[in-house]
Amino acid sequence: MQPTISEGYAPGCIGRIAQLHAAYYSATHGFGAAFEAKVATELAAFCASYVKGRDGLWLANQTSNIEGSIAIDGTHATEHFAHLRWFISSDMLRGKGIGRELLSRALAFCDEQRYQRVHLWTFAGLDAARHLYESHGFRLQHESPGSQWGTVVREQRFVREAT
Repeated sequence: MQPTISEGYAPGCIGRIAQLHAAYYSATHGFGAAFEAKVATELAAFCASYVKGRDGLWLANQTSNIEGSIAIDGTHATEHFAHLRWFISSDMLRGKGIGRELLSRALAFCDEQRYQRVHLWTFAGLDAARHLYESHGFRLQHESPGSQWGTVVREQRFVREAT
């Protein structure tokens, strides 16, 4: 069965997206409670202040379970950047094109809203994600050591300018 993609908040999505992030980044990079708390807290705040047409949230669903997500926070898009956040897919869907589909939908939304720039924060070593970002027009703008996720990594900021 093919996964489906829904748009907008769904009951339980905050917890499930936080769980997907915590499980993946704990297993692959040793991130702990500080990271999970940051994801859950910031995602909850985003969902509570979500404005349709300014913000976007897309969920990949497989057999009624959320197995992937991506969000666009448009709060500061007119003055600065739209912020791409909470992009993840579960092991069940990883490598099957759902990430590309989620990213394409989020960026199409940014184009429809005429957001001039979209940025995201990630870190070095996520090569498949970096390839996906760059194939969608993102360019590395900044790189330095940082610990915003509770562990010191080589943080990277990618930016996509409107075409």
